[in-house]
Amino acid sequence: MENQAVVTSTRSSNQLMIVARPNRSASWRSNLYVLIGLAVPSLGAAIGFTLLGAWPILPFAGLEMLALGAALYYVNWKLQYRQVITVSDDSIRIDKGHYRPRQSYQFARQRTGLTVVPEKHPWDGPELAVHDRQQSVCVGEFLNREDALALLALLRKEIKVDSYSTREGRKF
Repeated sequence: MENQAVVTSTRSSNQLMIVARPNRSASWRSNLYVLIGLAVPSLGAAIGFTLLGAWPILPFAGLEMLALGAALYYVNWKLQYRQVITVSDDSIRIDKGHYRPRQSYQFARQRTGLTVVPEKHPWDGPELAVHDRQQSVCVGEFLNREDALALLALLRKEIKVDSYSTREGRKF
């Protein structure tokens, strides 16, 4: 099992960098071990049946392992998602993407606020958005309650909360 922090922060002399990532319970290597552990008996049985004359089983067993491998790869790729929030003296930058930034947002720090929408259910975390007058960007939408509260605590130290709304009045 992989044990890594979901929300981390690093402070340098003039900026704070917050990285939020989804919770990953297993690495790609662990997923490969599971795939191999399932493929050996499955393909072994399929080869045994093929040798007995039931050859149509082998392609289906192979397709089954291929589909499982593709699903594990897709889930692993989705869990590589990152949100990097960089707060400097005069700006706030939010980068989102898998492996590299695919979307970037830039805000002037003095005109930026934080919107907090309280959780609907006690297990949910609050919904967070960084905004100015032109745009609003949701952050940490994939986090569980504890991790969303940790992100909120970090952001509250840097950005003023100027909208603590109810779910019904949500505008972002």
